[in-house]
Amino acid sequence: MNFDDKYNLYVEEFNSVLADFCSSLDCRPQILCDSLKYSLNLGGKRIRPVLMFAVGDLLGVEKRKLMNFALALELIHTYSLIHDDLPEMDNDDFRRGKPSNHKVFGVGNAVLAGDGLLNTAYSVLLKECKNGSDYISAAEFLCDCAGIYGMIAGQSADLLHEGDTGYNETTLDFIYENKTCKLLICAVVVPSILSGGRCYSELKAFGRDLGLLFQITDDILDVEGSFEELGKSTGKDNEEKKYTSVNVYGLDGAKLRADVLAQRCRTLLEGIDGDGEFLTQLVDFIRSRNR
Repeated sequence: MNFDDKYNLYVEEFNSVLADFCSSLDCRPQILCDSLKYSLNLGGKRIRPVLMFAVGDLLGVEKRKLMNFALALELIHTYSLIHDDLPEMDNDDFRRGKPSNHKVFGVGNAVLAGDGLLNTAYSVLLKECKNGSDYISAAEFLCDCAGIYGMIAGQSADLLHEGDTGYNETTLDFIYENKTCKLLICAVVVPSILSGGRCYSELKAFGRDLGLLFQITDDILDVEGSFEELGKSTGKDNEEKKYTSVNVYGLDGAKLRADVLAQRCRTLLEGIDGDGEFLTQLVDFIRSRNR
């Protein structure tokens, strides 16, 4: 099976889980239910569930053990996108080529939709904790990656340093390692935890470097990409003087750093026993993506 077919198979497997989740949603008022489903069904690359399933296959973890962790992770990721698009955050009117949640349902309802997805993700994880200590550890790790020691810390620092007149690598690393890397680290470490900690350190390092690669590629696309390709506004990072790798290293420097990170990811995968071909191809896919 080639890379595209395998990637699409992982996406189909996850979308089946997501479809079952959405069909079971019966919350009131209807606008809440509609806003949750709207953002969940906007699509996207589903990179986090794909990563989780691929690492699970590498480590021999049954997919059924990962399904609800992948669901919880995608619920958290989607909530973060809803909030990220708000006027008080990145103020973006489009997500994946469609109007952002707050443009369709209003700012107040978008805040509540994000809150609802986060709380529901924790409910999904709490149910998994009934399955044993490894599940508890995996759920705790996911929550920490999403919370004040992870993604939220990165988002806060991103806001704090918006408009800074000078840039430094230390601040950039803190923002990126938390805002972007933590959820990708989670995607590759949860299967490790559920396999008794196999390759934990190697996969954690891989997730960090892959997250940096993903974010730096995003920065490059914000400069070189288009709305038609990305489905969201471009050029905003520079206009708003955001902390980005392009502002810290320059465009050519950011591309060089992305190349170095991609090679580091490949090297880490070579040190893990098993068939890592798909993950290696995924690294190349992320480095060369245009959307």
